[in-house]
Parts: sequence; structure tokens; C-alpha cells
Amino acid sequence: MPFFAQIRVSLSIITAFLCISALNDARAAGAAFDPAVKGVFGDWALRCESNAQAAGEQCVLVQNVSAEDRPNLQMVVIVLRNPSGGYILRVVVPLGVILPSGLGLKIDRADIGRTGFMRCLANGCLAEVVMDEALVNRFSTGDTALFVVFPAPDDGVGIPIKLTGFANGLVKLQ
Repeated sequence: MPFFAQIRVSLSIITAFLCISALNDARAAGAAFDPAVKGVFGDWALRCESNAQAAGEQCVLVQNVSAEDRPNLQMVVIVLRNPSGGYILRVVVPLGVILPSGLGLKIDRADIGRTGFMRCLANGCLAEVVMDEALVNRFSTGDTALFVVFPAPDDGVGIPIKLTGFANGLVKLQ
């Protein structure tokens, strides 16, 4: 079985991406001003919203980051529970990246693998993987994940995210 397995896109979680500017505003002003943010764990925010298609709230762990040397190259990383109780890692990158190059992932300098993009929406292109137990453990115990995108064919750009707080946030994810 390939490391990265793609699954169907949930429209309610895409809404979480579309509302990410509200999360950015809340993090800049303090999470208390955004009622959808239920907690902050390191650089991860637990964001919950009501969904007409599901009973109760649907929650995600989310982190919005920029490439250190290219602030206009932003990425949103979302972790959510799938119906079977496992986790899904969803990454949204800006339009304009080279799609056939896919999205690479390293955790604490160990190469984890690469996956393709599923689709592009008005606000960015989406890659998604089912997180197996090994990947959940790496996110929970690691320090830094590096996502690699290609704005040009020979121009791989690594966008680091901090994993501090991920394990604590994952416990709260419903």
C-alpha cells in the first residue's frame, strides 16, 4: 500500500480552509476573539464549526504557515478525523505550483514521502493523505515537518511547520 493514500474531499473541511483568514485574524488578535477557535496548542489551533450535514460541531487542527524566504508562498495544514476514527492530513498550497512534482514531506530531516495533488480550488491546490499510526506518531513526537512544493520545475521550496503541541491538540480533536 502506498504511503500516501488519497480520499474523497469533504466540503465541510474545505470550508475550514476558506475560513482560514478568520483564523489568521484571530491568532493575530488572540484566539479569544474567534469563537470557532476552541484551543491553541503550540502553533496548532483547534477550530470547530457547525455543519448542517453532521450532528454537532466538526473540528480540525490547523496551522497556516509561509515559506521563510517567500512570505507570499503560504500553506495551510489541516488534520481531521475520518469517519472510521483515523486521521486525515490535508495540505492546501497556493495556485501556481507545479502539480506533477507533487508535495513532499520530511519530518526532522527524515524523508517521509511524496504525494500528488487531488484538485485545485479557487484558493489553492489540495493534497490529502490518510495518516497511518506511524505518521501520527512522527507528527506527535517530532519537532519540525518540512513540506516541499515546486513553484518552478527545478525550484523546490521547503515550508517548515512546528509540530510542538500537535499531540496535545490531537487528543482534543473530536
